[in-house]
Amino acid sequence: MSRRLADVAKKVGVSEATVSRVLNGKPGVSQSTRDAVLTALDVLGYERPTKLRGSRGKLVGLVLPELVNPIFPAFAEVIGGALAQQGYTPVLCTRTAGGVTEAEYIDLLLQQQVSGVIFAGGFYAEREADHSHYRRLEDLGLPVVLMNASIEDLGFPRVATDDLVAIEQAMGHVASLGHQRIGLLLGPADHVPSERKLAAARRFAQRNDLELDDDLVVHSQYSLESGQAAANRLIERGATAIVCASDPLALGAIRAVRRVGLSCPADVSVVGFDDSALMNSTDPALTTVRQPIEPMGRAAVDLLAALIDGGDVPRDELLFEPELVVRASTAALKVVTNRAVTNR
Repeated sequence: MSRRLADVAKKVGVSEATVSRVLNGKPGVSQSTRDAVLTALDVLGYERPTKLRGSRGKLVGLVLPELVNPIFPAFAEVIGGALAQQGYTPVLCTRTAGGVTEAEYIDLLLQQQVSGVIFAGGFYAEREADHSHYRRLEDLGLPVVLMNASIEDLGFPRVATDDLVAIEQAMGHVASLGHQRIGLLLGPADHVPSERKLAAARRFAQRNDLELDDDLVVHSQYSLESGQAAANRLIERGATAIVCASDPLALGAIRAVRRVGLSCPADVSVVGFDDSALMNSTDPALTTVRQPIEPMGRAAVDLLAALIDGGDVPRDELLFEPELVVRASTAALKVVTNRAVTNR
């Protein structure tokens, strides 16, 4: 019992005494806090007391593209906790190859009469994808919040990391280390965040007299294996630094560097994007651009809760500034002279 009280109190952000009053049906607790405690019991897998089992929390769909990339479980943890604090129960929906599609998940969520949906990555960011299920949600007037950049003509509130700032930080870092041939390893060509990163990189290169030819830009699916294959092309084309659109892509790039007999960062520097779990424990520890997961997740939940309550929220994109985290996968450009190899 004491462990259950502690877990629920931490999840909701209240005292154990408050949790105890809710579980024992005692007065002195607001309805919103009572709902949040009961929802946290459900989320943590604890049984409600018998007298409280008839009370159900409100449901919110949380749709993720995958759980392999550790950034998405991180978002799920933050969003799930923030929903619980506001009295909502998250319904997690994750796409898998050959499994339930995003559109089919929407059907299931509507059958569950969810109060709203948060998408953390999805087809709304891909220009060539089918967007009809989003139009359906718009027509129904269901509260929806999107995390990450989307195509322009969807009217949902959006919460995203500022890709312009992320690229400025990543390219500025490797340029300061003397790198001139900086390769970009991005997601699919029709992926809006990758479009933004590429546009920002071209502006940065133009302002700083750097080379960014088309042969220094490659597109890939968001996986370690795809990243490795795409990075091979950048290494063959003489890139001495590679800026990647995700941490798994960056790990694939490091593997590619090693497979051709080179060293990271002595021969090729690599920068990731996300700062997902364990990136400080890789070999070498990954220099990356950190997404502000906690404030972004909480902002998405606040927006959704306001929509559910009938409030008027801004439809403009909320952009959050990332942070460059310098670790061991980047180093000064190695310069070869007639007499020796030196680091600039």
